[in-house]
Amino acid sequence: MITSNFHQQNRQKIIHATKGGLIVLSAYSLMQSSNDLAHIFTQEANFWYLTGINEPDWQVIIDGTRGKCWLVRPCISDSHQIFDGSLPDDLASEISGINDIISQNEAMDMLRNLSKSHSVVHTLGNHPDARYFDFHLNPAPKKLYKDLERLFSDVQDCRQELSKIRAIKQPEEIAAIKKAIKLTVEAFIEVKHRLPTFTYEYEVEAEFAYHFRKNGATGFACDPIIASGKNACTLHYDSNNAKFKKHDLVLMDICVRLGGYASDISRTYPTDDQPTKRQKAVHTAVDNARRQIIDLIHPGLSILEYQKSSDKIMKNTLEELGLMSSQGDFRKYFPHAISHGLGVDVHDSLGRPNILLPGMILTVEPGIYIPKDGIGIRIEDDILVTETGCDNLSAALSTEL
Repeated sequence: MITSNFHQQNRQKIIHATKGGLIVLSAYSLMQSSNDLAHIFTQEANFWYLTGINEPDWQVIIDGTRGKCWLVRPCISDSHQIFDGSLPDDLASEISGINDIISQNEAMDMLRNLSKSHSVVHTLGNHPDARYFDFHLNPAPKKLYKDLERLFSDVQDCRQELSKIRAIKQPEEIAAIKKAIKLTVEAFIEVKHRLPTFTYEYEVEAEFAYHFRKNGATGFACDPIIASGKNACTLHYDSNNAKFKKHDLVLMDICVRLGGYASDISRTYPTDDQPTKRQKAVHTAVDNARRQIIDLIHPGLSILEYQKSSDKIMKNTLEELGLMSSQGDFRKYFPHAISHGLGVDVHDSLGRPNILLPGMILTVEPGIYIPKDGIGIRIEDDILVTETGCDNLSAALSTEL
């Protein structure tokens, strides 16, 4: 169970990583959904990791020199208080383990004073992969960064330090992720059992959503992918509206959020229990590649070697299926990464390591996508790196068609 002690320990770790520095972080702000309505709120993962606060527009100030922390409550109008409520100070203290809670004006005065004794302040800088995104970033971290630039001579990004800390999962984190995975596995088993009774992709999505909320989860940790037939060749397909066709396979990529942590599991099943010979061959090939790649994982394994070995396995798999020659571009049929970190975020950073370390949790998700045949197959498991090898946390879910 995640308690305030967990967040207190995390604050001590970032203090140590910044050599007793001053750290200031912001929660995310609410984002517009339509007209005068906001999207359901999702917290910035680093802020949650350090505070446990799951409300918008809060901030935390951590003075590593003095070992002191303050939460900064947002300014909430009477109207918003009536309609949306707010997090009471006493509950914020209970969740975070931080007793001192101040207003935004008090925080600005405090930061001005701290700038006299701290030339450097640490916060979140630009996301390193932002240039690849096709969406707008939440404005709260950037706004805080600019505010700090006006007060301090040196504003430094501590995203990398936080990523390295978060990459090694603590026992309570592993327990939380295992619970999220167990719930996801149970939902998959129920969906597979009921799949022949469904006609549309959205029925599958609804079944997952019902199972998750019924069992206390926040809901999906990211938009579910329920992609039948050729839809599965669009990697981030999320319309989930198509009608199943005869001999369709349906690729399901599902993440749940439970207790602050995410799962991420993919399976591909036939909609009518009558997969074609070609579908069976591709599915078997993907599953065999998955097993081989999981077998690679152990502590101390070079990330570069892991990537090279995984690529070689996928190239061999595609050659065996007759999809490419030894000189062909395997990314035509396998265009995404083989793994990513998993934790508070579905795509958790592993801190850009050189080697795999015990306590890291990563996905293994080989896939083959053949648009001309209308076949898209991905099989994804969640893997814990242990002291002696690895543990497939989602092994309880069969990969069989």
